[in-house]
Amino acid sequence: MSKVLVTGGCGYIGSHTIVDLIENGYDVISIDDQSRSTPYPLTGIQLITGKRIKNYKVDLKNFDETLAVFQENPDISAVIHFAAYKAVGESVEQPLLYYENNIGSLVNILKCVKEFNIQHVVFSSSCTVYGNPDRFPVTEATVLQEAVSPYDATKQMGEQILRDFALSSNTQVILLRYFNPVGAHPSCLIGELPLGKPQNLVPVITQTAIGKLPKMMVYGNDYNTRDGSCIRDYIHVSDIAHAHTLSVDYLRTNNSQNTCEIFNLGTGNGITVLEAIHTFEKVSGENLNYEIGGRRPGDIEAIYANNEKAIHELGWSIQYNLDQMMQTAWAWEQRIKREEDTISNN
Repeated sequence: MSKVLVTGGCGYIGSHTIVDLIENGYDVISIDDQSRSTPYPLTGIQLITGKRIKNYKVDLKNFDETLAVFQENPDISAVIHFAAYKAVGESVEQPLLYYENNIGSLVNILKCVKEFNIQHVVFSSSCTVYGNPDRFPVTEATVLQEAVSPYDATKQMGEQILRDFALSSNTQVILLRYFNPVGAHPSCLIGELPLGKPQNLVPVITQTAIGKLPKMMVYGNDYNTRDGSCIRDYIHVSDIAHAHTLSVDYLRTNNSQNTCEIFNLGTGNGITVLEAIHTFEKVSGENLNYEIGGRRPGDIEAIYANNEKAIHELGWSIQYNLDQMMQTAWAWEQRIKREEDTISNN
């Protein structure tokens, strides 16, 4: 089996990708310092797959510790790099933290990739690299606008670093620009587990519905959209995860001369924040306590994907609709609540 290193393997998308890789015959190890995650997903991965994953609790900003992982695993054939801070609002408040962590960790990973002559790298990028685009849906050829937040800027910089690295090395790179991952694994053994107050829409929705949050805020209803709220392209996390496995497959079998390729990962459907809320209310039977507030710094008005390239070249397909995204997210939130209640009652 080919060994794949997943950085950020205890995170939301990383843990789902590890499951998908294992189910498709890959051997996997993880690096995650758990500064923004917990060991909990490792148990879920083992219950789903029957495989116990080795996670190295290493800060990727520390080159010597990072290098030691590669020295212990000289048979790594591909790296999928997720590890990064990702809260847009926090990045506006603490830009240096984001530049140091997101760029520094990527550079250290690539130093090790070069030293060990690893030929395949898949990078967790984001639709935020497009900024505020002029036309929809965005394609991989859409011209990137100025970054709206420091988080967005780190993704744009990360892509440029990888393009330059690919041209100067034997490594082939895929940049996956995904849109808004939501939902949970159908087993409800892993899902989105934010530390502290959630930053993303769907866990805010589910935590409001379950009673962890007293109410939720819709940031702005004066955008030039169908109902005034922001438009996003929500996609199930398991669909995102499978695209990473397909990307590793593609790099291993494709003889293209392209050293760095880009793929959008979205459903191609733009959904407003209010439409997402109403869909959750429909599938869950819960009435959400929400109010309309002002716009949030760093938010863009609208974005959704043209996903034809990933479908045609990676052989990717969408398996989950918006109802199923919300159903799995709600089932996961309810599972967490049951476990918390059991612990508090014992």
